[in-house]
Amino acid sequence: MAEKKLVESITSMQEDFAQWYTDVVKKAQLMDYSSVKGCMVFKPAGYALWENIQNELDKRFKATGVENVYMPMFIPESLLQREKDHVEGFAPEVAWVTHGGLNELQERMCVRPTSETLFCDFYANDIQSYRDLPKLYNQWCSVVRWEKETRPFLRSREFLWQEGHTAHATAEDAEERTIQMLNLYADFCEDFLAIPVVRGRKTDKEKFAGAEATYTIEALMHDGKALQSGTSHNFGDGFAKAFGIQYTDKENKLQYVHQTSWGMTTRLIGAVIMVHGDDSGLVLPPRLAPCQVMIVPIMQKKEGVLEMAAKLKDKLSNFRVKVDDSDKSPGWKFADCEMRGIPLRVEIGPKDIEANQAVLVRRDTREKIVVSLDEIETKVLELLDKIQVEMLERARTHREEHTFVAENFDEFVDTVANKPGFVKAMWCGEQECEDKIKETTTATSRCMPFNQEKISDVCVCCGKPAKSMVYWGKAY
Repeated sequence: MAEKKLVESITSMQEDFAQWYTDVVKKAQLMDYSSVKGCMVFKPAGYALWENIQNELDKRFKATGVENVYMPMFIPESLLQREKDHVEGFAPEVAWVTHGGLNELQERMCVRPTSETLFCDFYANDIQSYRDLPKLYNQWCSVVRWEKETRPFLRSREFLWQEGHTAHATAEDAEERTIQMLNLYADFCEDFLAIPVVRGRKTDKEKFAGAEATYTIEALMHDGKALQSGTSHNFGDGFAKAFGIQYTDKENKLQYVHQTSWGMTTRLIGAVIMVHGDDSGLVLPPRLAPCQVMIVPIMQKKEGVLEMAAKLKDKLSNFRVKVDDSDKSPGWKFADCEMRGIPLRVEIGPKDIEANQAVLVRRDTREKIVVSLDEIETKVLELLDKIQVEMLERARTHREEHTFVAENFDEFVDTVANKPGFVKAMWCGEQECEDKIKETTTATSRCMPFNQEKISDVCVCCGKPAKSMVYWGKAY
């Protein structure tokens, strides 16, 4: 009975996806609401996910030569004003500090919404010669944006992220790094989070304030909405000119540097929940899961059961493994494992010990596999690898089944209204059409994918010659 009740306390995703999402983040104990409006508390289970994301990304960044630094959290107003487009893009979301203790500040400071201006200010003094380049820096920090509507992990007024900021001698080097980091993000999402993504370029309307070009990876959630999961920006030399970041080249001439910036945030946790979760709670990919294997002793008061569970834990010490030896019923423990998304459950009781076996239960498919205790390590490794691969395959199949093609405007409007997912359609490149599509359907351009297809010769909206194929969709 307890098992049924625990699972019933999650709203079904078919009934109300938004409520399902909130139920899962709360009941899997990933986060809690705080007295600070618009901000959330990361509980250990939620923060552990971020730590695993952080560790894996950090390793991948460093393999490309990136070093970590840390910039101040405050930005003087005069510094923020130096790049016009940039400040205009962030103005509505900036939080301002006006007092230090009891005294009014001579110049107000903003709490960083992003750190381009601080890196630029630093680079202007730090870069002198071509020998100083490239600068490949990243920082792990939190930023503040005064969001009107918040949702756990997806949007909060303060969120955790990484922001990479690099400076290069040439436009080619900057473009190469911009694309390299986008591909790093895409590979990370697919290999580590089992989330398939579309790689492409944002339209000018959707690009980052102050950037020459923004590249993005877009993922499709279970409810058919898109989620921008990582972005990489090529700044060209615009920021360098605004901040006077110059270097002396090999001919002893002064040149402006070319910059990039790229970031991923805690919204990735929201993506994992919405791509893989089900009506029983979280489903975590094994590479990400803080606990990969949970051992549940059955009839644990019987002699030798807890001892065997402890032995198994030692035997499986190459994995992230725990034993649930609480005094709750096995049914409750099973439901709790499911709620928390633990990839593999190992059940062991007196009869199993007698038969020298254990029962392995997959979280993703609920398949039960009886294995000999002599080969349990090999089987656990095989299964975790299999779960990781199959979770990505299932998510990719879901995305393909929810990606549609529209050749004319009526078809486009009808598809957006009745078939949640991505819509591929041709575009003339004019913002007027982009605005009209958003106004009529609330769908936005997600990206112009690197893999271009020709659906027709004309724009889906105005019928003029088309310049690119675009993925459109409603988004978080």
